Formats: sequence, C-alpha cells, structure tokens
Amino acid sequence: MHTKIKVCNLTEFDTDFQHFLICDLDDFQGTFQELQMPRKNDFYTILFVDDAVGVVQIDNAVVHLEQAKIIVIEPGCVNTINFSGKASGKTICFSETFFSLRYNNNILNHFGFLETENRVISEMSGSQSEKFESLLKLIHQEYLLHSEESINLLRSYINIILFELERLLSPVKMTRKTDVKLDKVHQFKKLIEHYHIQYKLPSYYADKLNITTNHLNKLCKEETSKTAGDLIRKHICIESQRQLRFTTLSINEIADELGFESPSYFITFFKKQVGITPEQFRKEQ
Repeated sequence: MHTKIKVCNLTEFDTDFQHFLICDLDDFQGTFQELQMPRKNDFYTILFVDDAVGVVQIDNAVVHLEQAKIIVIEPGCVNTINFSGKASGKTICFSETFFSLRYNNNILNHFGFLETENRVISEMSGSQSEKFESLLKLIHQEYLLHSEESINLLRSYINIILFELERLLSPVKMTRKTDVKLDKVHQFKKLIEHYHIQYKLPSYYADKLNITTNHLNKLCKEETSKTAGDLIRKHICIESQRQLRFTTLSINEIADELGFESPSYFITFFKKQVGITPEQFRKEQ
C-alpha cells in the first residue's frame, strides 16, 4: 500500500501525443508498470481484453479476466490492473482534453454509459468483436504514423469507439442530445472534484455556476434524482473510501486531507453515509 494515492498523467508515457496512447496489453504490463499499482489516472482507459488471466480493480469493484472483456475506467477512479502471465488485446488511454478539442468541452457527458457504474462488457457477437478488432487495428496504425493528420483521425476513431460502446452498454438509451441542464450538472460535478476539500456547501458551487442554490438543487434533482448536497456528500464519501482502502494514512490524516474541521467530524460524517466507522471500513477491506 502507498502512503498516498499516486495520480498518473499521460504525458509521463508519450511526449509526442501527450493526451493519447494505444498499445498491446503485453507492452502495457511490461512498459507501464506504474499503471499496475493502485493509482488514479487523469485520463480514460479502455481495456480490450482478448485473452488474459488476472484482475482489474476499480474502486470497490473487482473484475476477473477469465474471458474476453472490454473494461472502461474513468478518470479519478482508483484502479489496479494485474495480469498473471501473458495477455492479448489492446488498451487505449485518452484525456478529456484530447477528445473535447475536436468536439466540445462537454461532449463526453452525452455518452450515457459513462454516467453509470456498469462499464464492463463480457458478451459480444462475432460481428461486434470483428468491428472492434478492425477499429483497433486502424487506430494503432494511425498512432504509429505520428503524422500531422493523425491526432484528428484518432479523435474521430475514439468517437466511433464510444458510440459502439454506447450501443452495447446503453442499448435502450443511445447518446443523449445536447442539454443545457445536463451540461450544468456536469460542470457542477467537475467543480466538486476540484473543490470538495475546501468547499462542502452547494451555495459555493451555485455561485461559481452563476445560478441560485435552489436552481442548482432543481437541476440536480431533475438529472440525477439527488440534491446538490447529496452529490457533494457522495463524492466526499467515495474519496474517503479510496483513502481508507488504498493508503496507509491514519484516520486523522485522512480527515485533514479531505478538509474536515476535526477527525471526530469526519468519523461522524462517514458513519452517517456508510453505516460504519472509518476504522471498521478499513478493517473489512
């Protein structure tokens, strides 16, 4: 276990493209060993596993690699990827910046499957597998070219990949239309990620978004069935669990890291949200 959770950035692995990476899973486990330790990434990771034995852990979820799978890992999740021996398939990593430069700042938010916790595909038809295989071959070829046109083409290919994943993960509700309300809630969630340590009240975020607190609550209820306060508390709770599970920080240190006034306030908050104390949660992991 690490004292603190490491945050990985794609610029550490590719100085040419900086915000995009594709490689074979064999290269992945050999070259990018730091990605096999518990860490947060500031980029999206999509694992296309053809054949492998191992485990992928994403926060509290554990995915066993006993058969072909596609696994989508969002930025900010604490994840570990461990293969036992050889692995065949590919991994794609890309930042939100890489994708949105071609489209717009919020376009990723309109893929419904990225808003759910179900981001593992275990069953595909032969034609679906062939389609992904062809797309990945084209993407890898383009990536190796490193030409001036490659970046735009790679963004287009990633867009196609995301649409295909949407078909498999959210077949009933294909990508949502651009929605001002949805975009505002997405902005709110992004702000929570950046400011949850310093600011824990909805009023701060409403002010940043140039709307009233009541209006922010209304938008959150409409789009997520939760209040703005619920979403803030949920994010802080998830961060608490990550710190307890993946670091050696003491309860007092975690309380300080998350901006609580005192350890007792943190313990009270955590028990109210989870039902057990932080110490009990850690012992159960």
